[in-house]
Amino acid sequence: MARTFLVSTIIPTYNRVDLVQRAIDSALAQTRPVDEIVVVDDGSTDGTGDVLRSRYGDAIQYHWQANTGVSAARNRGMALARGDYFALLDSDDIWLPDKTRVQAAFLDAHPHIGMVLCDVARVDADGAPIDVFRRRDAIPRDGWVLADVLMNPALAPASAMFRREVYAQTGGFDTTLRTAEDIDFHLRVARQWQIGVVETTLVEAMRGHDGLSAEPGTYDDYVRVVERAVADCAGVVDDAVRNRALAATYARNARGMLIGRRWADAWRLARRAWTVAPDAGARRELLGLAAFAARRAAATAMGR
Repeated sequence: MARTFLVSTIIPTYNRVDLVQRAIDSALAQTRPVDEIVVVDDGSTDGTGDVLRSRYGDAIQYHWQANTGVSAARNRGMALARGDYFALLDSDDIWLPDKTRVQAAFLDAHPHIGMVLCDVARVDADGAPIDVFRRRDAIPRDGWVLADVLMNPALAPASAMFRREVYAQTGGFDTTLRTAEDIDFHLRVARQWQIGVVETTLVEAMRGHDGLSAEPGTYDDYVRVVERAVADCAGVVDDAVRNRALAATYARNARGMLIGRRWADAWRLARRAWTVAPDAGARRELLGLAAFAARRAAATAMGR
């Protein structure tokens, strides 16, 4: 008889009493039922605990802790979880009904893969579609994909399912990072484990509301995380790829800083990108960034 692998759902939340119920409901509605739902309340003051205990009772494990951040909440949830497979679900996201069935079946069939990802439908705060984050665009194959992840380490935590051993080996999320903890986790997993993708949209993620990813400091954390990962994989990933990843990171976050009118910081990153850009194509992209900067500056001067 084939072994049955247990799936644990880990949901961190903070002052999202309405949204977290949507997330929990989506976990309870899976076609392959989850084996436990661990909710870690990171110090909510909006009555989350009373509402969840009253509505769900023993259907979830509810744990309250003093506010220490999403990484600490996820880590505590994983430390409490009993499953073979861990599936993360942020309280402002929802799973589509086949999420755990498809990803658990993938891990069952591919014992060498540590983590499997899926496509993500991104929506605004009103539920209107924005776009679909297609994982194959950044990760073209299954297996050892560190070089690909370096080029684009973006991770929607709700899209991931991974083995308990991945958490044990990586230590979970870096609690010293306020933002970019998700890309840091993605990079560290890719350094130590093979990663797979199911080319199916299984998650709906809300964007453009009160998420931490909207904070200005995200750009600084993003750069710091990628620089650390690039240094860590010296001798493992080709130097040209490492330089290209740095150039892409600097350019991507310089653009974000320009949008936030952080002119000096954007110029600093753009100069770094030009220094490490390994080919003419990358430098042409940077010249395009200069044109974007000029447009932003003109718009600012006109008060827009």
